[in-house]
Amino acid sequence: MAELRYNPLLKDWVMIASHRQNRPQMPKDWCPFCPGSGKVPDSYEVYKYDNDFPALMLNPPEPDDVATDLFKTRRAYGKCEVILYSPDHNATLPELPQEHIEKLVELWQERFADLSGDPDIKYILIFENRGEVVGVTMPHPHGQIYGYSYIPKKIELELQSSSEYFEKTGRCLVCDIKDEEVSEAKRVIFENEDFVTVLPFFTEYPYGVFIYPKRHVSTIMELTERERKNLAAALKDATGTLDALFDYAFPYMMCMHQAPVNSEDCRDWYHFHIEFYPPMRSRDKQKFNASSETGAWAPCNPTSPEEKAEELRAAYRKYKQSGK
Repeated sequence: MAELRYNPLLKDWVMIASHRQNRPQMPKDWCPFCPGSGKVPDSYEVYKYDNDFPALMLNPPEPDDVATDLFKTRRAYGKCEVILYSPDHNATLPELPQEHIEKLVELWQERFADLSGDPDIKYILIFENRGEVVGVTMPHPHGQIYGYSYIPKKIELELQSSSEYFEKTGRCLVCDIKDEEVSEAKRVIFENEDFVTVLPFFTEYPYGVFIYPKRHVSTIMELTERERKNLAAALKDATGTLDALFDYAFPYMMCMHQAPVNSEDCRDWYHFHIEFYPPMRSRDKQKFNASSETGAWAPCNPTSPEEKAEELRAAYRKYKQSGK
């Protein structure tokens, strides 16, 4: 079964993908993403791989005959891609050379351009899940891209807030958030010529850093060559900083928030940025999203962002001194 079901309470779509339960457990001595597997080229640097068990498909089946006037269904149209970061099975994002990550940024741009050419795709999410604690079963370094036929609710809320703020002030909301963080400085972790990494004033996660472009851009497609290089540097430094916190591969979810495609033009008032959601609140304690967070969308951060920003700055200095 693969279909979309509408939740009338939240005005949002739910992906029903029961076929993903049949994903095989990969043998410990074989990886489909490694050269020589027969599934990928024998030689590559970064690579796009169509997901073998996609939740969204370009040729989805018709929904099951379960819809009513109240309970609506739609075909699970879209695209799910896996983005392989490296042929090295054990390399992770902070361990890759910056020049290699630049190739990854270019591949993200290529895939964004290609997927946005489909008029039925309305939103493109580039993301990475890292670590068993967030459900990763494939350790080979990779991220994913989902092309949705609708705009997911969280993005819809960000767009609405940004539009209202722009109508009221004539300014970009994310630009103002970024500028105020830079002005206050106490939650800034590091910055380079084109990007600033902060632990936001309103972060839901103890170590939930955001990466903001300094220049107003609405999608990854608008980045210049220099900005691509500096985004690669910012990603390497941000993930390396998280690893340096407790000297292990720190788990996280990383999502790129950018303007929708084939929808209303919001380039003037929506700002590309990257959000990290690391599930750990200390070296060995996980931050669980329990009843309040899940049932009421009322998040609670059990730590002080200002204190954790100090901790992250120390981890950043430690990472840079390591010379990685």
